[in-house]
Amino acid sequence: MNEPMRAHFWIAGLVAAISTHMALGSPALGSPDVGQAAPALVVQELDGHGFDLAALRGKVVIVDFWATWCPPCRAEMPILDAFYRRYHGQGLEMIGLSADRPHDRAEVEKLMQSFSYPAAMLNDTKVNGFGAPNALPILFVIDGNGVVRAKLTPDQTPVTEKSLADVVLPLLSEEPATHLHRIGEIPPTPI
Repeated sequence: MNEPMRAHFWIAGLVAAISTHMALGSPALGSPDVGQAAPALVVQELDGHGFDLAALRGKVVIVDFWATWCPPCRAEMPILDAFYRRYHGQGLEMIGLSADRPHDRAEVEKLMQSFSYPAAMLNDTKVNGFGAPNALPILFVIDGNGVVRAKLTPDQTPVTEKSLADVVLPLLSEEPATHLHRIGEIPPTPI
C-alpha cells in the first residue's frame, strides 16, 4: 500500500473513532458515583417523545444502559418491565438506552415492542453526561432530588425484583427536598 493510501485509511479510521466517541458520549465524563448528582441526559425516545432527566425532578428514575446483543441485558428486561408497570403510577420513570449501533435500530424497535417502558438509542442523545458505558448492562437509580442512589451491574448487584424493590421502593415514599441548594451541592440523604 502506498503512503498516500495508508494516510487516507489512517485518517478515515480516526474520523470514524471520533464520530463513534461523540455519538456515544465522552467516556472521559465517566459514570456518576452513588451519592453524586445525576448528570444531564436528554434524548429522543424511539416513539418520538423527548426524555429530559432534569425535567423529572420529584420522580424516581431508572436509567438502564443495555444492548440487544447482550444476554444479561435481555435477561433483565422482563424484570424491569414488570417493575416499571407496577410502580410507574407511583412516581417511577424509566428509560432504556440501547448501545446498539444506528443500523440496528429496527432490531431495537422490534424488541422494545414487547415492553412498556420507554427506550432510546444511545447515539440519539443530545446531552449525555453519563458518558459511554464501559460494560453492559448498567443501571442507575436516581432519586427525586436528582441524586444517584444506586448503580446495579451483574457483577456487583444484579437486577432482580428484590434488588429493585430494596433500592427503589424507599425512594418512592420519600418527599423530594423542597428547600433550595447551592449549585453543585447534593441534597441531604435521609437517615
